[in-house]
Amino acid sequence: MSHELLHLTALTAKELRAATSITLAHYDQDANSYWQGTRDHDVSQNVEALLRHLRGKRPFTILDFGCGPGRDLVRFRELGHEAVGLDGAEQFVQMARDHSGCEILHQDFLALDLSSQQFDGVFANASLFHVPTQELARVLKDLSNCLKTSGVLFSSNPHGSNWEGWSDNRYCCFLQHAEWRRFMVAAGFIELEHYYRPTGRPRQLQPWLASIWRKLQA
Repeated sequence: MSHELLHLTALTAKELRAATSITLAHYDQDANSYWQGTRDHDVSQNVEALLRHLRGKRPFTILDFGCGPGRDLVRFRELGHEAVGLDGAEQFVQMARDHSGCEILHQDFLALDLSSQQFDGVFANASLFHVPTQELARVLKDLSNCLKTSGVLFSSNPHGSNWEGWSDNRYCCFLQHAEWRRFMVAAGFIELEHYYRPTGRPRQLQPWLASIWRKLQA
């Protein structure tokens, strides 16, 4: 695996298109093996973290941002909630539709088209780390806009020493908690909690940073 240090200059329009197209091609080409490798992953801790902070009457309306083949959509539906998936990889979109029966939006993360005040919660499990940092503020604003008043965003990203670049034909950003918090606060969110996964291991063996954020009222 090769890593490139955090970009000090902005990516060009061409480089941004490549960040999206090459990353999506990676997932499209490996969709079946990705599904086989992740379908039994236990992310119940993450699902519960989002749900316990949602306000209002159940069932909740939840956007699974970067839904992949649809594993977590099924879980949200089993719990009685209305789940909508979103992914940029064509193969994942079709798999998620077939597997979950939910509405699936086929959208590029960098070109979102979401209705305002639509969702109680956004579940961004292992997805937002693919957004180049220069575009992250705009994407987070889009997600904030699609949330209802006091809605909640859950994110889980691999963390690191604040660098971004290519990793196994995917564009990735590996941010420390403080840096991720800076982006989220600037986008109008307040932190509710954060933790590292998998639980019960030393920090050096916990590659995932999970965090939960509430949309501030205007």
